[in-house]
Amino acid sequence: MPNLVDIVEMAEALESKAVFVAPERCVAVRNRHSSCKKCSEACPVGAVSVGNNVVSIDAGACMACGACTTVCPTEALIPLEPLDEDLASAIADATLAADGLSVFACARMAARRQGDPDRYATVPCLARMEESVLLALVARGVQDVVLVDGNCATCKHRGCVPGIEATVGSANALLAAQGSEVRVRRASAFPEEVLAQDAHKSYAAARRGFFTQAGSTAKSAAKTAAEKTVAKALNDVGQKKPTLRERLRMSEGALPQFNPERRMRVLDSLDALGQSVVPALDTRLFGSVDIDLDQCSSCFMCTVFCPTGALVKSEEPPEDGTGTLLEFSAADCVQCNLCADACLKKCLTVSRTVSTDELFDFEPRLIHLPEPPKRPGILSRGKR
Repeated sequence: MPNLVDIVEMAEALESKAVFVAPERCVAVRNRHSSCKKCSEACPVGAVSVGNNVVSIDAGACMACGACTTVCPTEALIPLEPLDEDLASAIADATLAADGLSVFACARMAARRQGDPDRYATVPCLARMEESVLLALVARGVQDVVLVDGNCATCKHRGCVPGIEATVGSANALLAAQGSEVRVRRASAFPEEVLAQDAHKSYAAARRGFFTQAGSTAKSAAKTAAEKTVAKALNDVGQKKPTLRERLRMSEGALPQFNPERRMRVLDSLDALGQSVVPALDTRLFGSVDIDLDQCSSCFMCTVFCPTGALVKSEEPPEDGTGTLLEFSAADCVQCNLCADACLKKCLTVSRTVSTDELFDFEPRLIHLPEPPKRPGILSRGKR
């Protein structure tokens, strides 16, 4: 018979979570001087905390809206309800059933059973929606994308409204930049094309969804319990959890780098839509870097901490043989601002205005850094 402590530990292990945290990707974990607090600022209930090389989510306070996962530039916060892959699959099936109309509804609207559940995809809150999903639909020929969330004034997720509007505005700005006439729109009711014709069918689908989710939760609980048992066994034989320094070990003079998948999907969709019709984009998804070369000391802290490899030290020497070349790729810049935060001279700035030519250029922009200042010798310190 398990004692009370065992029961509490198992309850904590099986606690359902809407967001998975990948701390190694978080810029605030990589550098305590990071100014990025986008996730905590987006959370309407204060469930996300960032600071002192730690990012954490209070699962008890979290209401599974997904707002933090939408704004995180490095995808350190991964939504589990639903996963990106599950959401893409659901909307693909629903779009076919709705004759090419793509509709997303918040859980509150879905619970009213006014729409045909086969013709729309459900998310806990529309704050879960982000640009890569919306743009991918338009890139594949969808001519109408609708987000249905009814009256948010009395909803517990009403604090997410500014974030939803920001996502819709961002997606539409990108569509306009590529010359597309399609726009993502919000609605307070289901479009006529997806209204339920059979109330019994809608109710049955809701029950099926409940039991499917319950079965999935049970499987997840069993898996979590097994993982906890293994982890406990490892700790019992003296295995220690790796430290932050060990997990973020440097290689070739830089911290580990990765490619955020959502940004790559956005670029693929934009490219599929055609050539840009504007010279520059004002976007929250990508960034442009400028360096005051008169102030730069060539310390390379920007390349050390850049999480995506948008800034790297070039292996090619400058043609004049002096200084060093940096390579900057706008397509890899996620506007996390860590390069500016890590800059010792504070001579680097990140802008949200990005040249479309540079964004879709396969070749990086070269930045010629000056020779680092010479350090005075020991014997010359006392000379005037």
